[in-house]
Amino acid sequence: MWANKSIFYQIYPLGMCGAPYENDGILEHRILKVLDFIPHLKKLGIDAVYFSPLFESDTHGYNTRDYRKIDTRLGTNDDFKQVCDALHKEGIRVVLDGVFNHVGRGFFGFKDVQERRWESQYRDWFHISFDGNSNYNDGFWYEGWEGNYDLVKLNLKNPSVTDYLMESVKFWIDEFDIDGLRLDVAYMVDRDFLKRLRAETSQWKNEFFLVGEILGGDYNQIMNDEMCHSVTNYECYKGIYSALNSDNLFEIIHSLMRQFGPENWVLYRGKHLLSFVDNHDVTRIASNIDNAKKLPLAYAIMFGMPGIPIVYYGSEWGVTGKKSDGDPALRPAFEAPQWTTLTDQIAAMAKAKKNSKALCEGDFHSLVLENKHCIFERKCGDGMSDRVMVAINIEDAPYTFHFDAKAGRAHDLITGETVDFGGGLEVPPYTAFFLEPY
Repeated sequence: MWANKSIFYQIYPLGMCGAPYENDGILEHRILKVLDFIPHLKKLGIDAVYFSPLFESDTHGYNTRDYRKIDTRLGTNDDFKQVCDALHKEGIRVVLDGVFNHVGRGFFGFKDVQERRWESQYRDWFHISFDGNSNYNDGFWYEGWEGNYDLVKLNLKNPSVTDYLMESVKFWIDEFDIDGLRLDVAYMVDRDFLKRLRAETSQWKNEFFLVGEILGGDYNQIMNDEMCHSVTNYECYKGIYSALNSDNLFEIIHSLMRQFGPENWVLYRGKHLLSFVDNHDVTRIASNIDNAKKLPLAYAIMFGMPGIPIVYYGSEWGVTGKKSDGDPALRPAFEAPQWTTLTDQIAAMAKAKKNSKALCEGDFHSLVLENKHCIFERKCGDGMSDRVMVAINIEDAPYTFHFDAKAGRAHDLITGETVDFGGGLEVPPYTAFFLEPY
């Protein structure tokens, strides 16, 4: 699967392109701003862009009105086709947000129910009772997503609903040549629908990629040969910043050993989860890390661990934003991308990841683990080749590792420099190495 060797980039288009929160119905060709970001994406080493919702919606994109029309605030279908063609021309794949659990109150089928009530042909598209009332005084009760009644839950047991959604996905493939979907709240989506989605999209396009959003529990419930190829690794997302803030690397290494380690009982060895340090729903990593000097180390863990790394737009140059300030604070507009020392470091890690079979496919082994220092190994097979050691020092002082090593020199895939560790490996303060022994 192409995604397993790719670096992803997330764009929240309504935010990044500066669209108003409420859908004002005024056509603006804002999505074309993505064209200006393509040189930045190439320089950063991006292989795929995941677009958060960009179809016609009430407000934030997840309350869809029309699955086959680009949001008026962003432009037209032709505008987005131009963006997709430009990305594909540069070898960058396109993944869209598949929001299939719920729609907005402005969705055409729901509006028809509001008008025609029990005579509407769409009344069974939702979970409705005409014996009750809604918070909006519709004269009928309906199920909203987790009590949010601006998000009207779809009835995915209704073949008319699933046919409409599948036809929409086919439209996206035919119209925009998309390469995959990130499935919103996939843990709540009907499993039979997920199976149908996997079966049919794999026939429509070779290696069509499905990654599901899941917050906890056993990821294998939806990441398997019948449903999603991958899922969001929220366990390690939390573990990364928490371990760095508490000077306790045991926390993240415990999670990685639990997920990918050498024991027979591990959960996800051989699978490729989506690795992230932030996204559109959570506090930006630059606001989550207590010590700014540790910020590059969060990315070093993400790129070094098993999984598919994804960078959230703006975070690569250190943008801040707190969830407590509301979702708009996490989804700002930018006129142009920026490039900083942090961006340089992330680009170097992205290049190292893509060019290393061990970092993309290798097993996970913990070699050295202390509160502020660790070395873990990614290795394919039992030989010396296809082997990378990730060494991390999160304290404000140099540290020398002493461990049982099978070679005395290595190539640091981040800096390109040669590192000698025959008599011990010295790592400067707040530094990570990706060491390829030779």
